[in-house]
Amino acid sequence: MEKNLRTLSVPSLFMNRFYKKATFIVVPVLTLILTRIASGAPTTWDLNEAFGVPIFADEFLWDDIAQDVGARLEWPEESRTSIDSSFRKYPGASEFVLGCRPYSLALYAEEEKPARLSIIFANKGDSVDSNQNSTRARNTQILDYKRSIQNDKKKLTEVLTKLFGEPQADRFGQGRETRESVKRWDWNGHAFLLASPRDEYVALRIMTTESADAGGKSRIPDSVIREAVTNRIEKRANGDVILRDMPMVDQGPKGYCVPATWERVMRYMGVPADMYTLAMAGNTEAGGGTSINAISAGASQSVIQAGRRIESPAMKIDAAGISRFIDRGLPIMWTLFSSKDFNNAVNSRVQERRSMSDITEWKKVLAVARKEVRKFRPERDSAHVCMIIGYNKQTGEIAISDSWGTAFAERWITPEEAAAVSQSSTHTVINF
Repeated sequence: MEKNLRTLSVPSLFMNRFYKKATFIVVPVLTLILTRIASGAPTTWDLNEAFGVPIFADEFLWDDIAQDVGARLEWPEESRTSIDSSFRKYPGASEFVLGCRPYSLALYAEEEKPARLSIIFANKGDSVDSNQNSTRARNTQILDYKRSIQNDKKKLTEVLTKLFGEPQADRFGQGRETRESVKRWDWNGHAFLLASPRDEYVALRIMTTESADAGGKSRIPDSVIREAVTNRIEKRANGDVILRDMPMVDQGPKGYCVPATWERVMRYMGVPADMYTLAMAGNTEAGGGTSINAISAGASQSVIQAGRRIESPAMKIDAAGISRFIDRGLPIMWTLFSSKDFNNAVNSRVQERRSMSDITEWKKVLAVARKEVRKFRPERDSAHVCMIIGYNKQTGEIAISDSWGTAFAERWITPEEAAAVSQSSTHTVINF
């Protein structure tokens, strides 16, 4: 018997240590869970269940790796630069978040960490078909989206209040035209802000409580942005001078080229922005169509508060004219008529240019393109805004970037093509 007892003492000692270790790990976790249950505070399981998407892996989102969060949510990567990134999904009609249909799901990250989520529900852009020719059908869509805004706002308020309790009234945003009245709920360092500007959109934004308190200000220091802009000028062996590290914003199927382009440039210059808020500031019509002057005025306060300024210099759209801005790391917002003829001509050269090895031969291709410009047909309903991001003085080409996804991040055109479709000689730059 004594021998058996001694034999059992080793596993007994092991089990004793195991239980001590398990107790050290499990008891605090159980205590935390029980405390939250007792206090009525929701758990991460409660939140993920209510949202219908696995936003939270634990009780603190902000120390996760942004790419892991994007993969967990199954939101495709939209953009990646040296200091920020974004993930966006335009979900179908069968997907729901908090019991309502979302039209845009976006995760913004800074320095590889999640910075904020933006979930857009019923809104005047995605909810109205910009290509709808029937006035009656369009008016019906407008009435429907306005009704949906009210319904979504009510439903989301009810669900979030059930999760977190009664909200606090707050204000969010950096500028007068882009500032929103919001209902705010805080939970474990996360702020949930529900905004619903009249006849514009319903937006739920999730961010750190510190960021919400600061009105959404970026956590990336201004000195880092200034240095990044200077370092973004890339000079290639073939003579291209181009601005790399440009954020991409896919405007989706709606006519939001202006607010999407403004968001890209503002983020490039270190000013937090959202195309839906900018569409409100720019008096964008249902389905799309934005006043350049209105969006410039509406965004100006946010830009100024960030220590930047908006300029509208006159310039000729050729390599010499744009180089004075590109050489300082500054993209140019260009207004044009993005006609079918123009895009077909530009798209036909994209792949061939990428494989270009002989500049002399390439100039022959461009000589033909310059002559073909006379065949362009004016399309006044194709008004568009994109960015100019580079030039090549050897070939005379200009690089443009459209808010249509990564496939349109860099295309090259001739000055003759630019002159044929340009709307104005005055364009927009955000400067320090």
